[in-house]
Amino acid sequence: MTLEQLLDLVVREHYPHAPATNAEIDAFEARAGWRLDAELRAFYLRMNGAELFRPLPDANYSILSLAELARARVRMRGADDDSWGPASWWVLVDCQDSDFLLVDVATPGPYPLLDAFHETFPRVRQVADSFSDFLRRALAGGDRLYWLQKD
Repeated sequence: MTLEQLLDLVVREHYPHAPATNAEIDAFEARAGWRLDAELRAFYLRMNGAELFRPLPDANYSILSLAELARARVRMRGADDDSWGPASWWVLVDCQDSDFLLVDVATPGPYPLLDAFHETFPRVRQVADSFSDFLRRALAGGDRLYWLQKD
């Protein structure tokens, strides 16, 4: 499936939020100091966050709104300090169980996604090559965190 088809599926069958405006995207990028890659920009122009499969508070996948995106070390450890991971890691998805997916914006997009468990952070592991890779795998895996499932 293309990214457009994946986004259509989320809009049709899941719990999307209202779209972000270009002004909201510009304000986020100015605040964050990095630009959304093409996939994330397409997502936020369609919906400014979403829950997959179930609404909050029961969603295993809550893709955060632009206003909720934060540097991972600040969100997870409360300190903007290099000992808690690089400044390029940003929380993108809240999995509601002290597990988060981070987007690593250190290199030009598409940005990879990393699994970050609160208890072992800043140790992380890559679970998707891009946002569309994450979305494809999450939607195909049902309401289970696909990277925690045995093959």
